Amino acid sequence: MIIGEEDFVARYGGVYEHSDWVAKKAFEMELAEPDSLQEVMRGIIENAGHEAQLTLLCAHPDLAGKLAKSGALTNESTSEQASAGLDQCTAEEFEAFTTLNEVYKSRFGFPYILAVRGRHRTEILANFRSRVDNTPETEFREALDQVHQIAALRLKALISE
Repeated sequence: MIIGEEDFVARYGGVYEHSDWVAKKAFEMELAEPDSLQEVMRGIIENAGHEAQLTLLCAHPDLAGKLAKSGALTNESTSEQASAGLDQCTAEEFEAFTTLNEVYKSRFGFPYILAVRGRHRTEILANFRSRVDNTPETEFREALDQVHQIAALRLKALISE
């Protein structure tokens, strides 16, 4: 089935958080096999340059942050965070996430990113605490790798629909 750019972007534009430009670029590449879409989209990000990558990282919401509390996340992020129990944080856990989010963003210039589906909030907090002392270079790479994992999970879900 051949679909146009508008339909393609509507379907795959949310694979990378608030970054439908990735789907637009993938569409321009005239993909013949949907199975290769993950690799193609990853390649687009990897070759986009530091500024575009940083913009992509900054498009992600804080985990258990204000947007989650106010219900302002994308449907994908809401589902992912709820699957990890982040919508059920205790007051102490929420405070820990809030403090870590502030420290992390101040240190690295983008939010902490982790593919949370299949993880529990206590595991996420432990991972958060272990990464906050990474070097900026290490953490930038780790954040990009996590974004790719999130995208792969989202794409898998879309393809299986």
